[in-house]
Amino acid sequence: MSSGAADLRQRKKQNCTESDKMAPEERNKENSKLGRLPKYMLIQRFAKLFFGCLAAVTSGMMYAVYLSTYHERKFWFSSRQELEREITFQGDSAIYYSFYKELLKAPSFERGVYELTHNNKTISLKTINAVQQMTLYPELIASVLYQASGSEEVIEPVYFYIGIVFGLQGIYVTALFVTSWVMSGTWLAGMLTVAWFIINRTDTTRIDYSIPSRENWALPYFACQVAALTGYLKKTLNCSAEKFCYLLVSASTYTFMMMWEYSHYLLFVQAVSLFLLDSFALAQTEKVHEVYKIYLFSLCVGYLLQFENSALLVSPLLSLVAALMLSKCLQMNMKKGTFMSRLLKIMYIYLVFTITVTLNFLLKMFVPHKENEHLLKFIEVKLGLNTTKNFTMNWLLCQESLQAPSQDFFLRLTQSSLLPFYILVLIICLFSVTQVIFRRSCGEPLKETVKLEDGRIGERPEIVYHVIHTILLGCLAMCLEGMKYLWTPYVCMLAAFGVCSPELWMTLFKWLRLKAVHPILLALILSMAVPTIIGFSLWKEFFPRIMTELSELQEFYDPDTVELMTWIKRQAPVAAVFAGSPQLMGVIKLCTGWMVSSLPLYNDDDLLKRNENIYQIYSKRSAEDIYKILTSYKANFLIIEDSICNEVGPVRGCRVKDLLDIANGHVVCEEGDSYADSKYGRFCHEIKLNYSPYVNYFTRVYWNRSYFVYKINTVISFQS
Repeated sequence: MSSGAADLRQRKKQNCTESDKMAPEERNKENSKLGRLPKYMLIQRFAKLFFGCLAAVTSGMMYAVYLSTYHERKFWFSSRQELEREITFQGDSAIYYSFYKELLKAPSFERGVYELTHNNKTISLKTINAVQQMTLYPELIASVLYQASGSEEVIEPVYFYIGIVFGLQGIYVTALFVTSWVMSGTWLAGMLTVAWFIINRTDTTRIDYSIPSRENWALPYFACQVAALTGYLKKTLNCSAEKFCYLLVSASTYTFMMMWEYSHYLLFVQAVSLFLLDSFALAQTEKVHEVYKIYLFSLCVGYLLQFENSALLVSPLLSLVAALMLSKCLQMNMKKGTFMSRLLKIMYIYLVFTITVTLNFLLKMFVPHKENEHLLKFIEVKLGLNTTKNFTMNWLLCQESLQAPSQDFFLRLTQSSLLPFYILVLIICLFSVTQVIFRRSCGEPLKETVKLEDGRIGERPEIVYHVIHTILLGCLAMCLEGMKYLWTPYVCMLAAFGVCSPELWMTLFKWLRLKAVHPILLALILSMAVPTIIGFSLWKEFFPRIMTELSELQEFYDPDTVELMTWIKRQAPVAAVFAGSPQLMGVIKLCTGWMVSSLPLYNDDDLLKRNENIYQIYSKRSAEDIYKILTSYKANFLIIEDSICNEVGPVRGCRVKDLLDIANGHVVCEEGDSYADSKYGRFCHEIKLNYSPYVNYFTRVYWNRSYFVYKINTVISFQS
């Protein structure tokens, strides 16, 4: 690391600041060289760039059309009534889309924003800033675009909304295409990236399950940021391209942070990757620190525009960036060559870690925050550092997305040949990076330009960054299955880059010391032949499946829910408040507009407590207890879902009623072990029998095969 400063000065000679100071004679020489460049080479470069950009844009557009077609085939969207379309939005998706509807119904955009920031018509007895609490900036943008573009007479609001999301997914795929292309030098890698992404769509995106989810709005911007960052880290980059990449990194980082409340955690992982890259002196330090400044600027502006969001102040990203800036100042102020300077370089990683933890601890002490406390509790229980009977924590632990990935996940990646090639590429890159780090520790400088015959792919900073980044994301994905949607797209990109990169094959042949065949020629052949063979095999095996998927007419119809929503709109008073499971309350809010007592949101302690209390309708509690809970939230109607009351879950102990029994100490005798039981029957069963005291507190007013609706009596009539 001691020779890092000297190498940095040498590398910076190629920067745009040096080119601006170039002598006129040198400029003339460079221009004359460019002028002597054969025309056929210029045409070849232009054709390669043109067809590569065309392939990238086409891939994104085709993917967006594919998603739209699949969505239509799955839900029969065009032939449905508005109510039936809205029912397809489930859980938190329904909440996001309902606020989009409210913005369009408002007399003006300003009035709509005001009503969202002072919202008291969604949750009973609670006024919320919905824009801040639910990160509704995507809905604000979508409503502005819909009204400003004059689309009211051209397209329905729901088609415009999902069309934007599908378009963003097309940008997502295009950004992955460009990233792989920039790394490998051939747009064949981009095509392979897109193919693997679509084939493994079950593990690369959640667009099938939740269209309005925040990550579907945010991750395309993060993919654009990664693509720009990949270009920005390259050594051989001219001044104009470097400025363009820098501006794109800045814009996409800020936009990403505004679209998703958990974006700063993903940026923290990226910052750790850049920190490790810089610590081993494998990238230009000035470039890395410019990215840190972008993080800092985005956090500050985001804090102000997100209504002084305290979660950004106590985020690990801010603490890490501040620690890195402080550590840089200490290094700059230290005299080079002194004992303390060398010691500081050795202790650099430990120093940054210590300052980061200290700053984060101090910020949490002095900055009031509650937004992410439940996340810390969840992590403690997940890692086995603590145990709990709390319903909310155990319910989160039972969610499939928060479990360790199943064997089926790895089997699917292996069947598409993605996982084997990713592991191969990762191993080669890791060994090459290890060699480079060893050479650097021995005082050997990095080469200014890495040529194909050198076989040193580990000296390219953008490659090292992606290796570290995918490893960190992979570690998270091995713990939580939901993190696979962040990891798998970059697995597709890195694997496609590797098999299409002659440098990677050349690195491998350098180690094998091939003599029978010219290694450069063999590397060039394999970089074309291997992806071509993979592409044909994927086409033969998976293309018929995709076409069959698009041609099949699936049916999604929920008549019981449609009947329930119709009854509410016709029979329930406008001022009524409904209580039930949070997922159903989200659909009721969207389809009817009626006020509810809870929502499927998990970033607010009060809402989490509400959800737990209202879920008690599926526990072994008395009618009086349930009545007191519901009336405390001013609820007028109670909805019992038969699917929850009679749930037969695949994992015993993860059903809602099981978790409630554990939290309440009402676990029944099981396998010879005796546990405390309740003297009351399960409320959702007992209330259906229509006997006292249940009929004293609740009156059944509607029912069908799936739902039972009870009016909560305001005047209790005790009858035998």
